[in-house]
Amino acid sequence: MKEHKQYSVGIYCRLSKDDIGNGDSSSILSQKAMLEKYVHDNEWTIFDYYVDDGYSGTNFNRPDFQRMIDDIEADKINMVIVKDLSRLGRNYILAGQYTEIYFPDRGV
Repeated sequence: MKEHKQYSVGIYCRLSKDDIGNGDSSSILSQKAMLEKYVHDNEWTIFDYYVDDGYSGTNFNRPDFQRMIDDIEADKINMVIVKDLSRLGRNYILAGQYTEIYFPDRGV
């Protein structure tokens, strides 16, 4: 029997004022519901929700994003999930640095 890896998941949701016209699929509630189902379906544990509502994705100086980084540094979470990469950030170079360098270096 295959051993099931335990994940302590940080669910990150973001909606900027510019995203509001995109409809319900981008809403914070919609993002949370989709991601909660994904975590539940995989039998992982949600550690916390990190929500930056009304913040631009062009930089990473967002309150809950920074709180999530603090929790990664404190080894409280070992997985971050988002609806899509644009929720993490709109600066794809910096987002790539997080997904390709920062997260893997910390086992996330």
